[in-house]
Amino acid sequence: MDAYGPQGWWPADTPFEVMVGAILTQNTSWLNVPGAIDSLKGLTPMEPAALLDLPVQDLRKAIRPSGYYRQKSDRLRDLCRFLVDRFDGGLNIMDRHDTDQLREMLLAIRGIGPETADSILLYALNRPAFVVDAYTKRIFDRLGLLNGAGDYHQVQELFTDNLPADPEMFNEFHALIVVHAKERCRKKEPLCEGCGLDDICPFPQSSQ
Repeated sequence: MDAYGPQGWWPADTPFEVMVGAILTQNTSWLNVPGAIDSLKGLTPMEPAALLDLPVQDLRKAIRPSGYYRQKSDRLRDLCRFLVDRFDGGLNIMDRHDTDQLREMLLAIRGIGPETADSILLYALNRPAFVVDAYTKRIFDRLGLLNGAGDYHQVQELFTDNLPADPEMFNEFHALIVVHAKERCRKKEPLCEGCGLDDICPFPQSSQ
């Protein structure tokens, strides 16, 4: 936080827009997502039923900048159908269920895995679900804190077992992990010296 400041993540106008973004950012950089969302907004209200009513070819054309647009159009429609059929499209109804129930429901939707489900829970529904991604694994593996654990849930437990279940803190912590991985703890040619964690990190800095 001292190095980067508050990140204001997830950038979106509504919780449903966060859900759409969570699908569109799969297997791509977030930089490719805002343009796709803006294109969608230009075609239809950002609501589950309205997105379902959008012709699939128009949907695919709008989200094409995010990549894998055919696959993601199917996943978006499956998510919207779930929201409409199960909750009449109302996220306030969805919010009445506990976090574990919601997670199971989301994971049952085609194309939604643990990272996407937890992103929806944390950033759209303000639930204490810590999101684990490649950036998280990279930094904490280099810090020597994963002890060989690579399973999503094992890594997630490192955070949930040692931190209070505070969604606001989980939100900011994950966003800061992402920015640090992009700015300093890069996959290739990391900028180790003076990164802020270099005094406690056993990662072989001299070889970089």
